[in-house]
Amino acid sequence: MEHPYLFFVELLGLVGLGDFAHHYPHIVYMWVVMIFMIIVGVLAGRSVHLIPSKLQNVIEWLVDEVETFMLTVTGPEGRPYFPYAFTLLTFIFIGNMVSLIPGFFAPTASLNTTVALALCTFFLTHIIGFKFHGMHYYKHFIGPVWWMIPLILPIELVGHFARVLSLSFRLFGNMLGKELTLMILFALAGLYLAPIPIMILFIFAKFVQALVFFLLSIMYFASAMEDAH
Repeated sequence: MEHPYLFFVELLGLVGLGDFAHHYPHIVYMWVVMIFMIIVGVLAGRSVHLIPSKLQNVIEWLVDEVETFMLTVTGPEGRPYFPYAFTLLTFIFIGNMVSLIPGFFAPTASLNTTVALALCTFFLTHIIGFKFHGMHYYKHFIGPVWWMIPLILPIELVGHFARVLSLSFRLFGNMLGKELTLMILFALAGLYLAPIPIMILFIFAKFVQALVFFLLSIMYFASAMEDAH
């Protein structure tokens, strides 16, 4: 997909990184989102007070609500993995939203980004499984009785690897489709004349896609923590 103008791609072109930036805009804007999150995190950390401000109250409420929701899925054992899950949710949401800014590109509209995120969740899921069950984690893949292993093992392996495809292609397909639709709307109706209701719908859909990725990830964590049946 060709982009007529991407601000940070053009900016990197001025310092001799134009070829890389034009070929890999998703990496450029992934770093833009990451740097933005780091700066906001540092500034937010410095502004924490014993007597919270209104903004601090809102942020603490939001984090607490997301953590409470996650623990209803994973149980209290999932609390150590909340920082990863919340960071994942925040990164995907911001990565989805930046495409609404003219000259910006959503890194989640690239399959490379979504596969990388899906692989992080995939490997962490199995790390959690081995942490909770040790070598007995293999029982999740072989079924309740030995003579069902030839049937259950291939199904379980395919199912676990399919999680990567499910997570990555769902997010990538939805974001790429919305990117193309936005480009068509802007081309036909102009930057300031694109239908507002459709834009609101896109914002809602971008949030939903981030939430779905987050929810599926914590469900995989919960399944790895459970005892094999």
